[in-house]
Amino acid sequence: MNIRALRLFVYVMEEGTLARAAERMNLSQSAASRQLSLLEEQFDVALFGRDQKRLIATQQAEAFYPEALSLLAQIDDLPAVFEQMKQKVRSPLRIVSQTRIANGLVLPAIAEFANQYPDQPVKLEIMLRRDLGRRIMHQRFDVCVSALPFPVEKLTPHPLGATTLRIALAHDHPLASRASLGPKDLCDVPYVALDDSTVLRRLIDQQVTGLPIPTYEVSVCNAAYRLVRQGLGFTFADTVSMDPELANGIVLIPWEQQLTIEFGYVVAQQTATDRYAHAFGEILKQQFMEKL
Repeated sequence: MNIRALRLFVYVMEEGTLARAAERMNLSQSAASRQLSLLEEQFDVALFGRDQKRLIATQQAEAFYPEALSLLAQIDDLPAVFEQMKQKVRSPLRIVSQTRIANGLVLPAIAEFANQYPDQPVKLEIMLRRDLGRRIMHQRFDVCVSALPFPVEKLTPHPLGATTLRIALAHDHPLASRASLGPKDLCDVPYVALDDSTVLRRLIDQQVTGLPIPTYEVSVCNAAYRLVRQGLGFTFADTVSMDPELANGIVLIPWEQQLTIEFGYVVAQQTATDRYAHAFGEILKQQFMEKL
């Protein structure tokens, strides 16, 4: 297989046009077009339909795209693999975490993992859930932790469990002593909401009516928790995602409507740190149960 043609295919899928893909590879459009044609001829498959100057990905191209990303990720990792072999450096356990549960779940799990496996290095990357898909398809991880469902199909996650959403308020808020809260109780309280690109915000918008229009919108839950702790309003939270450093200044009050969000993790197949990845998964399960 021609690696340049494979990379060009991925760039076309990402950029949407042959011109931009060719520019990324410092190729002329005619040379790039020949590369794509050779790839299609080699495997006797039509990857793109032509619509004037645009390339329209076929179903075969959509199906091949994750596989192409995986192949290129392995090829791109070869220099680091050989360098580690030369230096006899232990491969780090690569953990990718959704931002929402990094502080409340993943970091405490890493601390426990370090106690049990002090000689095993760890590399943690924290990103928004909407950015996890590409990282998973590139297979640049050993363990990925996120809310369910995962943003990539054909994955079988290990479930951690479900958490019940509650209302987070500053500990000295007038409503902080209530046994439960509903929309009518919060009509005059500023709403600190996650932006509408997040799974949690979409869940709340679909299932809850009567909430005030958000006064503040943020992209990550930790920012919402900090604003709440400063007395700027309320937000939805759960015991698993709550940052331990912020918990003392915030109370979580049951919401009158049952709302849950599920979490899980996936382990990459056949990596050098496979044993440690599964061990970390068991620690995640234990930490998750302790926080419920």
